[in-house]
Amino acid sequence: MKYYAGLDVSVKETAVCIIDETGQICREIKVASHPEDLARVLKDPNWRLERVRLEAGPLSQWLFEGLARAGLPVICIETRHTKAFLKAQVNKTDRNDARGIAQMMRVNLFRPVHVKTLTNQKRRALLTARKLLQEKAIAVENDLRGLLRNFGLKVGPVGAVKFEVRIRELTEGMPDLAEIVEPLLEARSKLRQNFATLHRELLTLVREDAVCRRLMTIPSVGPVVALAYTATIDIPQRFKSAKAVGPALGLTPVLHESGESRRIGRISCCGDGMLRTLLYEAAQVLLTHVTKWSWRKAWAMNVAKRRGRQKAIVALARRLAVIMHRIWSDGARFRWSRQDIMPAAA
Repeated sequence: MKYYAGLDVSVKETAVCIIDETGQICREIKVASHPEDLARVLKDPNWRLERVRLEAGPLSQWLFEGLARAGLPVICIETRHTKAFLKAQVNKTDRNDARGIAQMMRVNLFRPVHVKTLTNQKRRALLTARKLLQEKAIAVENDLRGLLRNFGLKVGPVGAVKFEVRIRELTEGMPDLAEIVEPLLEARSKLRQNFATLHRELLTLVREDAVCRRLMTIPSVGPVVALAYTATIDIPQRFKSAKAVGPALGLTPVLHESGESRRIGRISCCGDGMLRTLLYEAAQVLLTHVTKWSWRKAWAMNVAKRRGRQKAIVALARRLAVIMHRIWSDGARFRWSRQDIMPAAA
């Protein structure tokens, strides 16, 4: 007889439910949220598990890797589908959620989620930490501007390099205020130093990665965008075609159709928010700052004339995602002229 397991994971404990192919509950237990503890329960010889279901979440990558290494048929599935399936339950508890998840496995009603490789998980962590330090440093700078504005001291337009000098110039004749501002300047300086360290590490990774170097042949695509793209996509072959990357990154409009009603809304904004933002910024740079003319810029300019600038930037961001996938898969480089483009990359 075949058995199916559903795991409802929380930070401390995981509710485990094992059912047979008829839907009967065979075992229910709560285990510490650790791969070894879960594997000890799931590898019981009494249960020949056909599928073990794990919901995508903060611990899913770590647990997935540990259970897969233990030889268990673990599957990570979409959180939104799970929420919709379990919504019919009157009482939401960890036990009921584990039961519902196990039933999803039994009736094969789920959509699997790709779990990134360990290398790209580390790259993603680098990008996240770098972005966090940058945001905190900018937040301290903005707070300093607001703090000094209360005393009539205006920092004005100044770059990151001369920011600290400018603050000290403004507070030179006010020792009490300078004493208050100094700890904030020290915190900002430390944040900027650590940001520079992580940025240098990012540049080193990009220089050693042939795929990232090819992606950077696209105008407006720099090392941050290239590394974020490879870390998010992970394996390009998991997409049926390059056009499937756009919907996966939330860059395609939502369609709502019912009877005679058919409404096309804004982009879905599902998937990875960091990469979507970076692609939007790259598209904006290509459309407004890149002076050299290219066939993609000409296409985006025509879209802007018909639909507006904002929609043109979103459409160009989606096209950039498709082009980057083609370049990664085909081993090609960006071609500025449309006449030089092979049919596969058109």
